[in-house]
Amino acid sequence: MSLLDHQLELLAPARDADIGIEAVNHGADAVYIGGPSFGARASADNSVSEIARLARHAHRFNSRVFVTLNTILRDDELEPSRKLAWQLYDAGVDALIIQDMGLLQIDLPPIQLHASTQCDIRAPEKARFLQDVGLSQIVLARELSLAQIQAIRVATDPARCSLEFFVHGALCVAYSGQCYISAAHTGRSANRGECNQACRLPYQVMDDKGRFVAHDKHVLSMKDNNQSDNLAALVDVGIRSFKIEGRYKDMGYVKNITAHYRQLLDALIEQRQSSAQPLAPASSGSTTFSFTPDPKQNFNREFTDYFVQGRQDTIGAFDTPKNPGQPIGFVTQVGPNWLEVALNDAAQMLHNGDGLCYYDLQKELVGLAINRAENLNAGKGRWRVFPKDPLADLKDLRKGVEVNRNRDTSWVRRLEKKSSDRRIGVWAQLSQTPQGLALSLTDEDGVAATAHTALPRTLAKDKEAASASVREHLSKMGDSIFSALAVQVDFSQPWFVPSSVLNPLRRQAVQALEAERTLAWRRLPRAAAVEPPAPYPEDTLSYLANVFNQNARAFYAHHGVKLIAPAYEDAQETGEVSLMITKHCVRFSLSLCPKQAKGVLGVQGTVKAEPLLLLNGKDKLTLRFDCKPCEMHVMGKIKTSVLQQTIKARAPAPGEAPIHFHSSRPAKTTGE
Repeated sequence: MSLLDHQLELLAPARDADIGIEAVNHGADAVYIGGPSFGARASADNSVSEIARLARHAHRFNSRVFVTLNTILRDDELEPSRKLAWQLYDAGVDALIIQDMGLLQIDLPPIQLHASTQCDIRAPEKARFLQDVGLSQIVLARELSLAQIQAIRVATDPARCSLEFFVHGALCVAYSGQCYISAAHTGRSANRGECNQACRLPYQVMDDKGRFVAHDKHVLSMKDNNQSDNLAALVDVGIRSFKIEGRYKDMGYVKNITAHYRQLLDALIEQRQSSAQPLAPASSGSTTFSFTPDPKQNFNREFTDYFVQGRQDTIGAFDTPKNPGQPIGFVTQVGPNWLEVALNDAAQMLHNGDGLCYYDLQKELVGLAINRAENLNAGKGRWRVFPKDPLADLKDLRKGVEVNRNRDTSWVRRLEKKSSDRRIGVWAQLSQTPQGLALSLTDEDGVAATAHTALPRTLAKDKEAASASVREHLSKMGDSIFSALAVQVDFSQPWFVPSSVLNPLRRQAVQALEAERTLAWRRLPRAAAVEPPAPYPEDTLSYLANVFNQNARAFYAHHGVKLIAPAYEDAQETGEVSLMITKHCVRFSLSLCPKQAKGVLGVQGTVKAEPLLLLNGKDKLTLRFDCKPCEMHVMGKIKTSVLQQTIKARAPAPGEAPIHFHSSRPAKTTGE
C-alpha cells in the first residue's frame, strides 16, 4: 500500500514540473502530473526529464510523484504506454494512475498502480475488486456520501488499499468515466483526455409537452468542490488521501489551495495527537507561509460540498460557468469613460489590472478589467475606475449595480514571489575528536550524517559568548531544506571554534545529510493481485465499462466476465443511449422532483419524473430520470459525421485482422 492507516496525504495537481515543485514547497505530500501522453488532460503533458526533475525535488521531503496514465487505450497504444511506464519508473516516479485495465496485462515495471477517478468507483464490490487485482490506492467518485465512503472502507483492507477523495476544485457533473457527450458530438473523447465541456454550455430546458422550463441556463454546470469543513468526517470514514483538482490550473491556484489544505490538515493532526489514533502527515517537514491562504481568491464558481453530507439543492452554477468573484461594492455613478464605485469596506483597495464583474438584467455575468483605478478620497472607499473596454460595450452598467471582484492583482503578484518555506527538523550535535571536531545531524525521519574537520584546541576567553556563538552558527541552516530543532555541544573544555571553521563544517554536514536522505528513499511497493483471480462483480459489461482494446477484454474475461461490449468510442452504439450518467438531477434543482412534492397539498401526484429536453443550437439531449437510485441520464445519439469519421479511422490496415467485440451473445456455430 502507499499509506499507513495513520498517515494523511495531501495530493496536489501540477500542470508542469515548476508548479509541482511549488506544490511540494507549499506542503504537498504527493503531486500528480501528466506525462508526455496518455493522460486524461490532453494539453497538460510533460516530458519524462521534467518529471524526473520534479521527482528529485519531491523525494527530498519524502513527497511522492504520481503520473497520470489514465486514458483508455487503443491496441496500437499499449506498447508505447508500456515503454513510457518503464521510462517513468526509471525517472523515479512513485506510482501510475490508470483507468485502462488492459495495462495490467502487459509487462509493466514494478511500480505502484492507483485507480483513476475515471474508473467510476462508487460500489464497495468494485472497490474491493480493484484492490484485489493489485491497485494500491483508489480515488472514489466525487458523488459519494460519508455513509457510502464508509461502506467502501469496510469492504476493503486499509493495509492493502488507501482511499483517495477529491476535496477541492472543479466538479465534473457526470460520474467520472461515464460521460460521452463530447465523443458523440465532436469525436473528442473525455475518456481520452479531450472533453469539450458540454456541461458548461447554456441550454433551453423544455418539458415533454414542448413548454419552456428554463431559458439559457447552465443546468449541467456545477459549483466548485470545497470540502474544507468535512476533513475530519472524511478521515473518520476512511479517507487518507485528500486530492486537489486542477492539472490545468496556474501556479497561484496550486500554491494557495495547497497551503489552505496543508494548514487544515496540520490543525487536524495536531488535534488528534492525544487521541487513541493519532495522525501524521505522509511526508517530512513542516511548512510556513508568507500569506494567508484563501480559496475565494482563485477562480471558482462558488463552492459546494456536493453530496458528502447528502443531496443539496445548491450545487449548481446555473447562471454562469464563469468566476462571479466576491462582492466588493456598488456603482454610484457612470461617466463617459469611467464609473465610480463605493466599496463595502473602506479599507479595501482597487488596483490597476483588477478584474470586476456584475450581472446584467438577464443575470448574465459581465466582466470588466480595470485599466486605471483612482482613489477619490483616501480611507472612505470611493474609487473612480477606468475600464480597458469602452463603457458602451458593458451591458446594463448603471448606478446601483452590485460589483464583484474576481481578480485581485495584489494577491496575484504576492503569489508570484516566494511564498513558502518548507523545512525538515534536525538535531545537531557538535563533539570533539582527537583530530578536531565532528558535527552530527539527525533529522526527524531518523536519517543521520556526520562531518569532520581538524582544529587545534584553544580555550575560549569568554566561555558563555563562545558557547552562544557556536550554537548560533550551527542553528543557521541557510537555504537548505533543514531547520535546527536543537544544538548540543559536547566539549570537555570550553574550546574556541571560529566561524570560519563552523560554517563550512555545517555546510558539509548538511550536504552529507541530503545524500543520506537520497540513499534512504524507498520506492512504493507494487501490490500483488490475489490468487485465484478475484471475480468481477458482474458477468456482463456494456459500453459503460470503457473496454477499448483486446488486453482490457482479456483482463475482464480472465476475471469471469462473459459478455463484453466495446467502449462507446468504438462507435458501435449508434442509437440513443446514456451519454452521461449523473447524481445531479435537473428536476430536483428546478423544484420539479416527485419526491419533493410528496405530502405537499394540491401538488402530490401531479409532479412526475417525465423526460425533459435540453437544447443548445442544433444539439438536442433528453433527460431521463431514474428515481430509485436518484440518478439522471442524459440521452443522445452519435452524430452521423462523427460516426463516419470513427468508422474510417478504425478500419484495419491491409492484412490486419479486425477487432471483434460483441454487444450481445453471438449465435453458436456448428460443432460448438
